[in-house]
Amino acid sequence: MNEPLKIGISIGDTNSIGLEVIIKTLLDEQIYKYCTPIVYGHTKVASYHRKALGINDFSFQVIANAEQAIRNKPNMINCWDEDVKIDLGTQNETGGKYALISLQKATNDLIAGKIDALVTAPINKHNIQSDDFRFAGHTEYIQEKAGATDSLMFLLSDDVKVGVVTGHIPVKEITQKISLEKIVSKLKLMNASLRNDFWIEKPRIAVLGLNPHAGDNGLMGTEETDIIIPAIEAANKEGVFAFGPYPADGFFGNKTYLKFDAVLAMYHDQGLVPFKTLAFNQGVNFTAGLNVVRTSPDHGTGFDIAGKNLASEASFREAIFTAIRVVKNRREQLGLQENTLRFSKFSRDRD
Repeated sequence: MNEPLKIGISIGDTNSIGLEVIIKTLLDEQIYKYCTPIVYGHTKVASYHRKALGINDFSFQVIANAEQAIRNKPNMINCWDEDVKIDLGTQNETGGKYALISLQKATNDLIAGKIDALVTAPINKHNIQSDDFRFAGHTEYIQEKAGATDSLMFLLSDDVKVGVVTGHIPVKEITQKISLEKIVSKLKLMNASLRNDFWIEKPRIAVLGLNPHAGDNGLMGTEETDIIIPAIEAANKEGVFAFGPYPADGFFGNKTYLKFDAVLAMYHDQGLVPFKTLAFNQGVNFTAGLNVVRTSPDHGTGFDIAGKNLASEASFREAIFTAIRVVKNRREQLGLQENTLRFSKFSRDRD
C-alpha cells in the first residue's frame, strides 16, 4: 500500500481565519485517506482558535519533525517556544511575525523534500514584511526559495483556470512590466503546467488584451498590436496553442472562457476579479512553474470574520486535494518518461 503524501500546511496570520479553515478541513476524517497533514505552527495557538470556534473533539499530534508524522492524524510541529498573544481580527506585528516563522519552516521542509507539497493559509502582505520577507506575497517568496527565475500565479477551478502576466504590483506599473518576453514566458509556464500537472494534452489558452476592447485597433492603446499579438505569435511558434487578444469584459460576460483550457490575463484584477466572481470559496491558487508544489485557498485573511465560525473551509480543502493531484500527476508523468527512455534504450540495444 502506498504511503499517503505528506502535505505541509503553514498557518498564515495568527489573528486571521487561517487556523479556522485548517481545523475545519482536518475535522473531516476522509482527508486522511489521501494525505498526512503536517501543520507548522504551535498547539497553544491552535487551541486558542479551536476554543474560539467551540470545537471540542479535535487535537493535533505534536511531532518534532516531518519524518515523525503519524498517519491518519493531524500533525503539528511547534515552531516556536514562547507564548503568543492572539487578537482575533486584528492586524498587528505579532500576526505577521509568527506567520513568517511558520512559512519559513514549512518552505524549508518543502525545498528539502521532507514534505511532498505545501498549502499556505493566508498572510497579511503588510504586517509580514521584515528583513527576512520583502516580497509582494507567497508566490514571489516561494519562487525565490525554490531558485526559479519565473513562476505563474495560476487560479484554478472546475470551470476556469486563470493566470496573470503581472501579479502583486501597483496598477501604474502594469504597462511598464508587460513585455513580449514576459508574456511568452508565462504562456510557456501555463502550457507546461496544463500538460504536466493537469494532463491536458494540447491545451488551448486564451490571452486577454490590456486595454478596453483589446485596444480597438489602436484607438485605445497600442500594447495589443505592439506587444501582445507578437507574443502570441511567438508562443505559437514554440508549440503553445494561444489565441487572442480578447477584450476581457465580453470574454467573461459571454462565457467564452468555457471554450479554453486556461486564460492568461495581463494583470491581477483583470484575472482575479472574474475568477473569484465565478469560483469564490471553490477556487485554488497554485504557483506553477516550480519544481515544488504549493497551493493556497483563493481567499484572504478574513480579519472581519476571524473567530466567529463563519469562514468556509471549502477552498482550503480543495487546495489540499489540488496539491495531492499535482504531485501524483507529476510523479506519474515522470514514471512514463522514464519507462519511455528505458524502452528506447532496450530497442537500441536489440538493434
